[in-house]
Amino acid sequence: MPKNSRLPTNEQFRTDFPEFADTTRYPDPSVNFYLGQADTLLNQDVLGDQFVYLAELFTAHYTELRGKTLSAASAGGVNSNGSAGVVSSKSVDKVSVSYDTTGVINPDAGFWNNTAYGREFYWWWSMFGAGGRQLL
Repeated sequence: MPKNSRLPTNEQFRTDFPEFADTTRYPDPSVNFYLGQADTLLNQDVLGDQFVYLAELFTAHYTELRGKTLSAASAGGVNSNGSAGVVSSKSVDKVSVSYDTTGVINPDAGFWNNTAYGREFYWWWSMFGAGGRQLL
């Protein structure tokens, strides 16, 4: 039973974020796991009307990262690329790449910068004060 009575269901999440409708790329157990994590880490009494949206952004962030990893694994690889931004330089021999992330990256958001959902989640979440930040 969820701690937060307003925790969205898997079905509600997929309705609100139809880009996650593909249950092969984004399996139900993954979505349910991250909804459970959102339930554990977020508090509807603190987040009020934004709770459902923030729980879904949290879930979308992790589900997208998980989907990339599963997709890479099915092709025989592992996805560890969490970068975002425009490639500003590259090398071929000894492989190197640099990104101009000034337009999309919040220097304080760390891991949340890895997806657009994470960046938006971080922005909203930071609006609720430092108390919540200490939990994540």
